[in-house]
Amino acid sequence: MCYLCEVMRIIRHILGFIAAVVLSCTLSSAQTKVSPSVEIDKMVHNFGDIIHRSGPVSCTFNLKNTGDKPVVIYNVISTCGCTDVDWTREPLRPGQSGKISVTYSNDEGAYPFDKTLTTYISDTKKPILLKIRGVSIEEAKPLKELYPVSYGPFALRESHIKCGNLEQGGQKSDAVMVANTSDKPIKIDFKDVDENLSVSVSPNPIPAGSTAEMTFTITADRKIWGKNTYHTTPLVDGREYRSSEGKTSIGIWGYTKENFSHLSQDEKMKGPRPTFDESTYSFGKIKRGETVHATFTFKNDGKKCFCVYKVDADARKWSHSTIPAAAPGEKVSFRVHLDTENLPVGEHLTIVTLTTNSPLRPIVNLFIAGYIE
Repeated sequence: MCYLCEVMRIIRHILGFIAAVVLSCTLSSAQTKVSPSVEIDKMVHNFGDIIHRSGPVSCTFNLKNTGDKPVVIYNVISTCGCTDVDWTREPLRPGQSGKISVTYSNDEGAYPFDKTLTTYISDTKKPILLKIRGVSIEEAKPLKELYPVSYGPFALRESHIKCGNLEQGGQKSDAVMVANTSDKPIKIDFKDVDENLSVSVSPNPIPAGSTAEMTFTITADRKIWGKNTYHTTPLVDGREYRSSEGKTSIGIWGYTKENFSHLSQDEKMKGPRPTFDESTYSFGKIKRGETVHATFTFKNDGKKCFCVYKVDADARKWSHSTIPAAAPGEKVSFRVHLDTENLPVGEHLTIVTLTTNSPLRPIVNLFIAGYIE
């Protein structure tokens, strides 16, 4: 490669990196209602990839009072001292806007960061959780190295993306940075989008050698409980690609639980409440290939009927017996069957997660532990 070509390659890479940072700081025009009277322009600000030695980075969350009474931002609490926060202190009258200004010190090292801002507003009982995130890196790297999972020129950090927890009756949105690793703009569309999932990319087309933000939203459904993965297949300029991992789809997972926000504290205390004899089933030492039959027993110490909406487990091959509803005072047992054929030799722990109708224990984690030889 000639000297001039090498210089031009470096310049293009630097300009692409700068464009990524500028893009990640651009405000979205979408508004999210976070309380009866307040809308906010975003719940998450993604700085994308930032150079560790470049110093602090800042962003702003913009709020607007859409109600008919004044509202006040009481307080904004950061999860650590690396994040400075300031906000509009005076009451926001109807129609007025305010802001929450955030500066991340960028001095924790070259690591990914994900910081939560717990925000208290006068017209809502529950705090609003805002997030800033990004990846601090030692030096600029090629997009293909930063985004190793590629669907043709459309690239992601990973093909299985976490959306987090959501409650029935609501939605959960999040966003990740994606990249165009080619030397020309690409238009991204999505096909075979699972029900209850929506996904978009901005800007779209994605400029050559640059990044964009992929935003996704999961809508809760009372037919769907616990951990579930929602899929969609990206199309690049109308073409479907198989990823570098051998997949054609992107998976976005979320965990759906019951919504108890309408209950008073007294009503929650009077609801169903499971008390387990043991939360861990120990199977001792067994040969690989044997099936573990783990028994769990609980009593409903609450004043209403207890039921389990769904059972999840972090194992490849498993099943469980029916878990009957338990009346107040009733004791119930059920079994989880764990196939150990494909499990590695050594200490083993499987987590079994129950999604329930108990306001005090909406999620119950149980454990199956032992040694496989």
